[in-house]
Amino acid sequence: MPLLTQLVRLFFLRRLREIDRFRSHPAEVQQLQLQKLLRQASATAFGKEYRFDEIRDGRQFGERIPVTDYAAFGSYIDRIRRGENNVTWPTDIRWFAKSSGTTASKSKFIPVSREGLRNCHLRGPMDIVCMVADRYPESRVFSGKTLTLGGSHRLENTGGTAQEGDLSAILIENTPRFGLRMRVPKPETALIADFERKVEAICRETVSQNVTSFAGVPSWNLVMLKKILEYTGKNNILEVWPNMELFAHGGMNFKPYREQYRQIIPSDRMKYIETYNASEGFFAIQDDPATDDMLLMLDYGVYYEFLPMQHLNDPSRAVPLEGVERGVNYALIISTCNGLWRYMIGDTVEFTSLAPYKIKITGRTRHFINAFGEEVIVDNAETALQAACEATGARIAEYTAGPVYMTGQSKGSHQWIVEFSVPPADTERFADELDRALQQVNSDYEAKRFKDTTLLRPTLTVAPEGTFYRWMKERGKVGGQNKVPRLYNDRTYIDQLIRLL
Repeated sequence: MPLLTQLVRLFFLRRLREIDRFRSHPAEVQQLQLQKLLRQASATAFGKEYRFDEIRDGRQFGERIPVTDYAAFGSYIDRIRRGENNVTWPTDIRWFAKSSGTTASKSKFIPVSREGLRNCHLRGPMDIVCMVADRYPESRVFSGKTLTLGGSHRLENTGGTAQEGDLSAILIENTPRFGLRMRVPKPETALIADFERKVEAICRETVSQNVTSFAGVPSWNLVMLKKILEYTGKNNILEVWPNMELFAHGGMNFKPYREQYRQIIPSDRMKYIETYNASEGFFAIQDDPATDDMLLMLDYGVYYEFLPMQHLNDPSRAVPLEGVERGVNYALIISTCNGLWRYMIGDTVEFTSLAPYKIKITGRTRHFINAFGEEVIVDNAETALQAACEATGARIAEYTAGPVYMTGQSKGSHQWIVEFSVPPADTERFADELDRALQQVNSDYEAKRFKDTTLLRPTLTVAPEGTFYRWMKERGKVGGQNKVPRLYNDRTYIDQLIRLL
């Protein structure tokens, strides 16, 4: 075992015991989290409004506090942004993480407290280090540096004492000095707003360094790695960074990108760890490379609840952790030490294990196709696309899909716009395989497709290389946490893309 890895393991022994505790006693740990949150926030304006000091358990909490989203909770956040203290959390809110909003023109400003940074946002990356050192004792990943792309919004003053910008900028500002020494590029490079200029600077700054890991969103990191190869003239990343070992990724499903990463980093030692982190918090980490689910982190100052998607309009059906079932699609609801209360962040998850509690992200509460009662979610789409790729030898770079509405005597269907990195020899066969796989994973879709009763076979539109990048760039959505919307219940995105073809 390398000495550095051994030292890291020894340093994290106590943390490993804490993780084992919440794996073994999940409900108890979650109730302790809730009671601590309520106690800390009982004297805030929100805590007084809902009489936190009278709440004794999760049942009372669920009955008294309404489920909210950004639109409903925004008035409290606006008060905090104007400089009012003690609104939803007792300590000063010094940062707001700026993230994509509910429309193309709006952004959300998520409060970030000192406790949220320490107990959640910064603890997640440390736990990745902890788990890697424990599971891979022979790893040399700690002998080199971690490359992170960073976001596109530097921290800016709000007019008061707080600052707002990308979560990555907040994390860089609050990362301990020893942690910054283990990261590349320099903070000022990571926060260059223009994505293409940033990638060029990263190429110049990092190719001569010993980079052993990188972290971030799969799509943008793939763009960066290809630029690294173009800049160096090398054939694969191992010729640039021979000690590359780890990619900690999140923000989107890795399945469509896995084969491209295998091609560009041809190493049996390469490890891929999925994480679930967002502006609102850090929630889960893949702790077993043999499965593609993630361990829900239960002691991060977050109390979790889950609303079955079939009851999305009835928040009273939300359940605590001990009430969940495997295989049910849930909207995630969180209460956190950043001062968010019963806040629906817009993601949907499914439990794959209840001992310990493990999840996979299935999509977004707003990103689905249900124009004809078919209820296709992102997880369905990506499972079906993977099957179609395996059947035809294709590889996908990007995609999105939306409905084709019924008109007159014509029936409805779905239109898929797909940009291939390796196109299928026969696009019609690809569409057939996609259709067949969707019917296998979604019984509602299968029923609508039966004898073309309601839905016709999906149509496939092949987009030239670079189409999705141009589209995202036109929308000001390149880099950072920006993601291509995979499914949408109207033709907004489909029609925008078609205009570029």
